[in-house]
Amino acid sequence: MTTPYRLHYAPDNASLIIRLALLELEVPFDCALLDRETRAHKSAEYLALNPAGRIPALETPDGVMFETGAILLWLADKHQALFPKSDDPARAHALKWLFYVSNTLHANLNLRFYPDQYTSEAHEALRAGAVKNIKHAFSLLNDVAGEGHAWFNGPEVSILDLYVAATLRWSQIYPSKDYRQITADTWPHLLQIAQRLETRASVTELIKAEGLGQTPFSNPENFYMYQSETA
Repeated sequence: MTTPYRLHYAPDNASLIIRLALLELEVPFDCALLDRETRAHKSAEYLALNPAGRIPALETPDGVMFETGAILLWLADKHQALFPKSDDPARAHALKWLFYVSNTLHANLNLRFYPDQYTSEAHEALRAGAVKNIKHAFSLLNDVAGEGHAWFNGPEVSILDLYVAATLRWSQIYPSKDYRQITADTWPHLLQIAQRLETRASVTELIKAEGLGQTPFSNPENFYMYQSETA
């Protein structure tokens, strides 16, 4: 590793959130592509980095980081940017919503995309329940995004903005059978986050790097189809 960070990624996976954070921080990094078709994320080499066998993993001078929320928080604290600092009274409020996105919203996306990984039957019922939960989560987050916090839909980009925008993207286009069952314009404050991010240089670079459309969060069109689990 010749740069401080190496991101192990696959296009249009949770690794895109980490790529965006690194680009926003303007720190040097390089990338190692994981071929999902050959299940490179389950290879012995990759499992030595991330024993959970999921994407992403981030090699750092302090060791390998994995789990999207953990990587985001570690980067924000390491570089003192994109999130309230440890002595900021706003941090407690921001933290609970960051973990809500990671533990509840993102988890329900996986239930919706891959019900067969959780049960051998009643896949459609499980998926329908996940969709209901996802919509409820976005409604809660939309309310918070409209409250005027600096750390969410504020004047400066935050890791929570990046994370929510990505989940909004995936909710609209995956799985293909449910394409556009969820649309961003249902939640105006979240749509505002998505559209604001799409004007930033980091997203322009993301679009080029991962082959996404010009409005990847607010109105996604060009996309990779998932073959196995995200995150």
